[in-house]
Amino acid sequence: MSPRRTAVTALTGGLLAVLVALAGCAASGDSGGAVGGAASDARAALVPSPSRAVIDPVAGSVSDASPTPTPDATRARSEPASLSIPAIGVKDLRVVPYEGTTDDRPGTRIQDTGVAASPYGEKGGVGPGETGNYLVTAHRLSAGGPLRDLPLLDAGDTVTVTAGDTVYTYRITETRKTSFRSERSLAEQRAAVPGRPGEEPTKAVITISTCATPEDNAAGNYWRDGNNNPEHRIDKIGALVSTAQTPPDGTAPAP
Repeated sequence: MSPRRTAVTALTGGLLAVLVALAGCAASGDSGGAVGGAASDARAALVPSPSRAVIDPVAGSVSDASPTPTPDATRARSEPASLSIPAIGVKDLRVVPYEGTTDDRPGTRIQDTGVAASPYGEKGGVGPGETGNYLVTAHRLSAGGPLRDLPLLDAGDTVTVTAGDTVYTYRITETRKTSFRSERSLAEQRAAVPGRPGEEPTKAVITISTCATPEDNAAGNYWRDGNNNPEHRIDKIGALVSTAQTPPDGTAPAP
């Protein structure tokens, strides 16, 4: 073989070797990509997906796939009740619960219809018979003045609250005065233990509140808030003394 042919053969062989090597690298790279993709898919499968909202086909509402159950206490607070105060002639005054705080705009609008309002939630109170402060407010002069004679209620007088088929009886223990112009005073009124903000309650109590408009006017105090409430309110505090079921005939149980 001539030297020239030998050089050509060697060069051709070298080129073939390079091509084979390149083909091997390409194959290796494709295989690595497939393995990497599979690993990525596997890792993705291990990562929990965010909770998805589901649509109730019956209710037509949107809810979380894992909803938090509503406590029975919250349901009880959202049900209307009726208030009776025999000593001052109040009988079956409707008490409408709402989420808010005492004498805010929603609560005042409820009172404007001639019934009582009871706030619950973060800034409100508890439900009838529950441990803590059951807050009930109503007008004294306007909307029929359902609590016009509340200032006459004395310690020892009883108050009944009927919720569903249960009657809760409270006995009045004290009288307090709340100022709308004092955050401290408002906090004391709305506290779980009346007069003691931050204290953990151990008893079920009720606060029945109405305006002190005649007393404020007599003192020359004509201040009003944005809901036309005077500065002061008269609060009657009572402690739960008994719980009874309503008889089948619907009459109130004997105290």
